[in-house]
Amino acid sequence: MPKDPVCGMEVNPQDAIKLERDGKTFYFCSEHCKNAFLGKTAAKVHHEKGGHAAHHAHMVKDFQRRFWISLIATIPVLILSPMIQSLLRFSVKFPGDRFVLFGISTFIYFYGGKPFLKGIFDEFKKKQPGMMTLIALAITVAYAYSSGAVFGIRGKFFFWELVTLIDIMLLGHWIEMRSVMGASRALEELARLMPSQAHLVLSDGSIKDIKLDELNKGNKVLVKPGEKVPADGRVTEGDSEINEAMITGESKPVSKKAGNSVIGGSVNGSGSLTIEVEKTGKDSYISQVIELVRTASESKSRAQGFADKAAFWLTLIAITTGTATLIAWIILGKEFAFALERMVTVMVITCPHALGLAIPLVIAVITAISAKNGLLIRNRTAFESARNLHTVVFDKTGTLTKGEFGVSDIISLGNWSEDDLLRKVAAIEINSEHTIAKGIVKKAKEKNLKISKAEKFEAIAGKGAKAQVEGEEIFVGNKGIFGVANVKSPEAEKRMEEIALQGKTTVFVISDKKIQGIIGLSDIIRDESKEATAKLKKLGLQLAMITGDNDATARYVAGELGLDTYFAEVLPDKKSEKIKELQIQGKKVAMVGDGVNDAPALAQADVGIAIGAGTDVAVETADVILVKNDPRNVGDVIGLSLATQRKMVQNLAWATGYNIFAIPLAAGLLYKYGIILPPAVGALVMSLSTIIVAINARLITYTRT
Repeated sequence: MPKDPVCGMEVNPQDAIKLERDGKTFYFCSEHCKNAFLGKTAAKVHHEKGGHAAHHAHMVKDFQRRFWISLIATIPVLILSPMIQSLLRFSVKFPGDRFVLFGISTFIYFYGGKPFLKGIFDEFKKKQPGMMTLIALAITVAYAYSSGAVFGIRGKFFFWELVTLIDIMLLGHWIEMRSVMGASRALEELARLMPSQAHLVLSDGSIKDIKLDELNKGNKVLVKPGEKVPADGRVTEGDSEINEAMITGESKPVSKKAGNSVIGGSVNGSGSLTIEVEKTGKDSYISQVIELVRTASESKSRAQGFADKAAFWLTLIAITTGTATLIAWIILGKEFAFALERMVTVMVITCPHALGLAIPLVIAVITAISAKNGLLIRNRTAFESARNLHTVVFDKTGTLTKGEFGVSDIISLGNWSEDDLLRKVAAIEINSEHTIAKGIVKKAKEKNLKISKAEKFEAIAGKGAKAQVEGEEIFVGNKGIFGVANVKSPEAEKRMEEIALQGKTTVFVISDKKIQGIIGLSDIIRDESKEATAKLKKLGLQLAMITGDNDATARYVAGELGLDTYFAEVLPDKKSEKIKELQIQGKKVAMVGDGVNDAPALAQADVGIAIGAGTDVAVETADVILVKNDPRNVGDVIGLSLATQRKMVQNLAWATGYNIFAIPLAAGLLYKYGIILPPAVGALVMSLSTIIVAINARLITYTRT
């Protein structure tokens, strides 16, 4: 039987979806797998065929159908079973009744037991015996022994135990797969963020509704109030607020107007927007996120390796313990049927199915939660190791600071108020393209100050400028402006030195032969940075900063944020060496940077975190990508890593721990006290343990602090 090249399932060529390509024939179990093979985006696949969930839904229905049919067929088996007749004190006997019992039980064995009988061959092909191996062995031994009894071999019928065992296993798998679907819908949940249609704005201004996959780069689309944005793009007309909570984790709506970028899948507020499409299909933000989520969900965790080994050894233990149980009870004088029942119960109850799901379900849920909070995981192993970090190293510019020159100090030394000082200087600087001038004007506009028109403007090379503002001649500039204005001020020079020690740039303001004040400018520290460092300090982490700026600037920023250390005047290609130095000291180090000139350091760190990637999620050197430029999210990475570990430990503990009590009970250790587990009860306990693991994974929650 050929295998689906995407999901690996064996498919019947007559029922499969066939594709001829490059002289080869490929067979697919579903349209989803065919589309995935052809390279379509997960979002598009979701809209076409319901995504991979359709495949799981088919399996759920299959187990459901087999359960109900087997359960109905079980009724005559129970009625015809001598053990049940004896217990309930009734009798149903007729010629050939044992053959009818055998026939119905055979149907249930092959029809209801097909998934398990098929599974044993799949596990042996992979050389990984596990749950299917144990169940198949258990029901086959029970069926073979009972069949022998029908055709003359001395022994008892074991049919009612056989069919109820199959019924319970089918029920358990049906319920369990429904739980698994709920816990592993990360891709479908993300794909559902996209609308199914877009309102295309035609050249004549009319509107045409088209399917999402018909959109092209450069198209203009109308987004009405309350609708989802159909593609990544830029606003050309309109003013509204966009809710990006399901994409970036930002709870507050973000104001959008002409020139602002928008992300497909975000929800428009009360205004209408016209958007020019910039990215579609696999290049869109959502498609890139879906691909990252898929890769991360499929990647192996360190804990998964342990779980796989534990499941393998648990299978061997089950077979060994089951065989030993059979031999022990025979030696103790019990009849073979009783000993066989104990062996089957041991093998069923020890099935390591819960172990097989313990880790993947946690991974699926955590990956989805992370993506919804704007944290995209590229390297699962590195992400999980974030809980063991000792030191977090931040790049300064653009990470802890805004990466733009802004006013940090306004010091009035004369009769002018701080607002008057800023307003009059902004009037002179408004026409300048200099970074310092832009920073002063921006601050004045942020404070909604009325900026007057400057007259008789004159630039003074290397020193500053002068102009008439509101009838006053005002000089602005560096220390050299003192000589031009013919003034001296020891007090102003002292204040300048204090500001300069903080790595800031100073602008002096002179009028009427007096120093009216000083404006200090620097790369502005983000408000979020202080919250971020405080949060990480509470987690017991050491914090460092690395920058190409001078020592005075670095020392000031580090002091303001309470960092433990800093590295100043470090060239981009030397940043990775600083990370190495910390690692040589035995520290687990995370590097947080913008993913461009910090690439070597991100790659060198134990955990590389690219911050502020926005819609560009393909940051190759990072292990975790933060969509927003918010250093507080670094604490979320560590918090989610801790949550992952906690849930994995809980699931592994339950999946393995219950066997400590279950195996002795199944073997009949408390038989003399009248406590004994039938195979069906053993199957119920095993199924419940699996369902508990699935539900526990779904209960993962994470709240940002």
